[in-house]
Amino acid sequence: MEEHRLGNRIRAFRKLKGYTQQEFAAKLGISITLLGSVERGMKDPSEQLLQQIGQLLNINMDELLELKIEHREG
Repeated sequence: MEEHRLGNRIRAFRKLKGYTQQEFAAKLGISITLLGSVERGMKDPSEQLLQQIGQLLNINMDELLELKIEHREG
């Protein structure tokens, strides 16, 4: 289930930056099939691919992986 959530975040950030799947996959040097599998949560991206995605989208890994501590209401 985590892979699906990560894939959704990658897709959302990609779209916010205005990349099509085809453009994004080409910039990453991967196939559109692999990118689609990652975005659908069917394939877990390697750490290297995650780093490339973060760099291309100009976001840090904490943001991409939702590792920021949520603000608690208190």
